[in-house]
Formats: sequence, structure tokens, C-alpha cells
Amino acid sequence: MKAIVVTDQNAGTAGMELVDRPEPQAAINDVVVQIHAAGFVNTELEWPSTWADRAFRDRTPSILGHELAGVVTALGYGTTGLSVGQRVFGLSDWHRDGTLADYVAMEARNLAPLPGDVDFAAGASLPISGLTAWQGLFQHGRLQSGQSVLAHGAAGAVGSMVTQLAREAGAYVIGTGRSADRQKALDFGANEFIDLGNDTLEDVGGVDLVFDVIGGDIQKRSAALIRAGGALVTVVAPTDVRPADGLTIDFVVEADRAQLAEIVQRVRDGRLRTNIGKVSALDDAVATFNSTGRRAGKTVIRIRP
Repeated sequence: MKAIVVTDQNAGTAGMELVDRPEPQAAINDVVVQIHAAGFVNTELEWPSTWADRAFRDRTPSILGHELAGVVTALGYGTTGLSVGQRVFGLSDWHRDGTLADYVAMEARNLAPLPGDVDFAAGASLPISGLTAWQGLFQHGRLQSGQSVLAHGAAGAVGSMVTQLAREAGAYVIGTGRSADRQKALDFGANEFIDLGNDTLEDVGGVDLVFDVIGGDIQKRSAALIRAGGALVTVVAPTDVRPADGLTIDFVVEADRAQLAEIVQRVRDGRLRTNIGKVSALDDAVATFNSTGRRAGKTVIRIRP
């Protein structure tokens, strides 16, 4: 099969190669999925799990990507809950070969059924962005109706999901980004928008929850805006930034079949819109990831037409 791999930790996206690899086999509780579309996050190249297994042994050449939508082609021993021929989408294990390939072997529990009226590209765009937003808002941030959310990067893949899910939950959402992002953030449901290049962030006043995808100085300044009992939720990195009278939660997104089902149902009934930017074929993926142009929305690699 064809797959995109990396072997050099210092090469960045320039070190990506499209190569031939053996098709994977299903282990106990695994399924093999024929991938129709896959997602990729540039920060994967900075994750220790891309380069080493759980015993810290070198596992290169590593197949990149962890988001997918496709069709189950084989079941491992003891696998239940899915069937051969079923359309699925989900999030593969960080320490295993990924989804920028024709096939992937992964744990069945990390997949959810993909309804027939949801395109494979849409399905592949949802796992990291959708689950990150869902878990950050509801599982870690304990968001309640009537609260306010400061959503950084509101026009981006994660931020647009945060904005939409928070609005649906009854929150008041203040989106941030560059000036060019204003209309897109408002279109995704932000009640108002702060241009981080020209507006004063502190003019926001107090908020109940900050969803941080930026880090650095913006993270520190945002923490100072959190009301008593509020929370700073961040996916950037472990941080020692703390609100004066609130919590800081940094987390790594996890696969969750029930949450994936909730997310895709919202796509089906129109409550949630995907934020897909460029869609490329696998043969063109390396060039796409090495492009210097600014990415608007989620980049999806369509493995099969």
C-alpha cells in the first residue's frame, strides 16, 4: 500500500515521503480500515509518540496521520461492535502507524459508525477538532448555559468547533484571531470578535472559560480575564499559568465513540458545520503539507476518489 512516512525528527514536513509499505494486519480487538479520507495535524512532528513507542523505542519509519474515515475490511480476534463493510470514522492511537495510507489497523473502540449521508472527507475532518472542542468545553471546562467563552483561533479547525458547540450549549462566545478571520468566526457563531493584532484583549472583561490554542503571552493575558471559579482550558502544552481564582486544565484529546456519535449527529442535522480547507489526493499530500501558504480550515487528504 502507499503511505506517507517520516524517519528524521529534525527534517519537519520536508522529511515526509510517500512510499510503499506492507498492508497492516488486525491484532486482537483491532479492525483494518480501508481509508477513504484522512486528516493531519502539523504538530504531530513534535509529538514524542510519532518517533517512539510506549517503551521509548524508535519506531520509525512512522506513518503519519491519526484521523480517518473509511470502510472496515477485516476484524481481529475478539473484535466486537463493528462489522466488515461498515463505514466508520475515528481517531487512531498516537503510538501506532497512522492514517495517511491506504489502510490502517487500529482498535475498534476508537471508531464510530459514519452515517451514509456524511461524506468521508467530512468524517475525516471531525475526530481531532470535534473531540478536542467537546472534551475541552464539557468534560474539562464544565461549560454551563449562560456562561461566557473566550475561543482563541475561532476561525480555525478547533476554534470553529469550540464556537459552534459552545453556542449550542447556550454560552456567549467571544472569538479571537487575525483581522482576516473576523467574518468567518462570526459566521461560525461567535457573538463578537477580537482582532489580536489590533484590538485590546483586556477589553473583553471577565469570562468564565478560556479555550486556548495559542499559548505564550496570549495564554497569560487570557488567564487574567477568568472570573472566580472559571477555567483556562489549553491544548498547547503543560503550563504553569493559573487564573487568580480558577482552574487550569491542559489535556490531550482522547478517542471516544459516544462523543464521536454526538458530534456526527450534529453534522447530520445541521447544528454543526465542518471547517474543511484544502482537500488533496494522497499523491499530492506531501506537497500540500510543505506549502508555505496559510491554511484556512482543516486540510483533508482524500485517499480514494
